[in-house]
Amino acid sequence: MQAPGSWRTSVASCPVALVVQKYGGSSVASAEHMKRVAERIVAAKNNGDDVVVVVSAMGDTTDELLDLASQITDTPPGRELDMLLTAGERISMALLAIAISEHGYEARSFTGSQAGVITTSSHGKARIIDVTPGRLKSALDEGSVVIVAGFQGVSQDTKDITTLGRGGSDTTAVAVAAALNADVCEIYTDVDGVFTADPRIVPNARRLDTITYEEMLELAASGAKVLMLRCVEYARRYGIPVHVRSSYSQLPGTTVTGSMEDLTVEQAIISGVAHDRSEGKITVFGVPDRPGEAAQIFRVLADAEVNIDMIVQNVSAEASKLADISFTLPKSDGPTALAALEKVKHTVGYTDVSFDQHIGKVSLVGAGMRSHPGVSAKFFGALADAGVNLELISTSEIRISVVCRDTDVDIAVRAVHDAFDLGTDEAQAVVYGGTGR
Repeated sequence: MQAPGSWRTSVASCPVALVVQKYGGSSVASAEHMKRVAERIVAAKNNGDDVVVVVSAMGDTTDELLDLASQITDTPPGRELDMLLTAGERISMALLAIAISEHGYEARSFTGSQAGVITTSSHGKARIIDVTPGRLKSALDEGSVVIVAGFQGVSQDTKDITTLGRGGSDTTAVAVAAALNADVCEIYTDVDGVFTADPRIVPNARRLDTITYEEMLELAASGAKVLMLRCVEYARRYGIPVHVRSSYSQLPGTTVTGSMEDLTVEQAIISGVAHDRSEGKITVFGVPDRPGEAAQIFRVLADAEVNIDMIVQNVSAEASKLADISFTLPKSDGPTALAALEKVKHTVGYTDVSFDQHIGKVSLVGAGMRSHPGVSAKFFGALADAGVNLELISTSEIRISVVCRDTDVDIAVRAVHDAFDLGTDEAQAVVYGGTGR
């Protein structure tokens, strides 16, 4: 594999040997969309590239299938729900192969299991263990365009079909790119790259030419939906350059590659502002302030496969020796977390628990903040001036995150974006498909 970033030189001077392209649901939402995507793929093939394409389900197909299942039961079996949902990508891959064949090229479509995507057995949120791309390599050797259904694989243990969770097609694309030793993984979506904020909230958000893996990881973890967290983790682990572009335009997009150690002194202090309304907050009241109680709480949550984000524990009152522990988690994990906590209520001895679904997270991300004092002061000052009340605060080396009311998220994002002069006076960013994916 080439060194990260070196593909950009080869793109300008000679054909890239192998390109993996991923198209999201809004990019393949209709037959006309399929034809346009096929033309882009054929253009890459005509340029001399070998092309592997990963596709999502068309438009809102996954949501529609989930709705159908919910009309039958609120608790569908995980195995059968995965079998249902993977039908969406199978439709996309077959239609796209047909569209490419109209241009005179052979295209072969493969399900996740046929493509060798091996996963854990956790239905609905399986993780990729390995990719064994023998059939893909054979098809490429024979000159075919290879199309892979994203979002799905096959369990290593049970051999059942599995799905990877929201954004799983991004992860599929990067994993396939790593397995095939591709030169670049291109993620085509309905925005023109990675922006300093969500263009739907901040119309003058600026497109970034490049961003490091670490910064993109923080943005993804903080709610930026242009790339999913696991996709970026995989790309960093295997050194796969990721090129985020729009399938609706020919603009250059954003390159995700390199590390913070590669940054120059000219690098911007702040990369962007991210937000997330998909989380809830659980507070466990009256936890005895003694060693091991917090461990019990988070161990039972881990056993229930609940993903925890921010955690804050207040100082216990001197008289009672009781503390409160608050943490954020995906709203969808809330009922599971509450049920798990109920199991240890008597052993831990906490007094009560609450679940707040009306919160939002706003995060400032930038590798430059490590060496520039005053970033925190400006960040919190902007939020104070905007009248945004903060409930939780969390930081990393290159990120500051706060939790506020969900109704204050838009105000907070704009205030912070303006405070750090992240906008542009040029043409406004466009969300072509209306989703930002």
